[in-house]
Amino acid sequence: MKNKNIKFSKYLRRNSTDAEKYLWKYLRGRQIEGFKFRRQHPIGKYTVDFINLERKLIIEADGGQHLENEKDKFRDKWLEEQGYQVLRFWDNEIFTNIEGLLEFLREKLLTPSP
Repeated sequence: MKNKNIKFSKYLRRNSTDAEKYLWKYLRGRQIEGFKFRRQHPIGKYTVDFINLERKLIIEADGGQHLENEKDKFRDKWLEEQGYQVLRFWDNEIFTNIEGLLEFLREKLLTPSP
């Protein structure tokens, strides 16, 4: 199963959505207060879009297919039970409000969860 997850993660990295590519330009290279992010990272049977392992912070870039998606709710609940915080941003928000989104992420990263 682990090998399958790694192959799937690599596939997703090669086939990122436009919103994921755009957001990754701002997350890679420790650009936000020196915090390292990984993209398309496997956790259990899931693959998350972006993650900061130090703060256990997951970022998901969502298109319309995620609106009221029950699988996403179940997935997020499982990830939260593992100690992760899941943040979801709509693709249009990534493109139209990147500065606001990045400021929100800075605050989240600098204020660790209890």
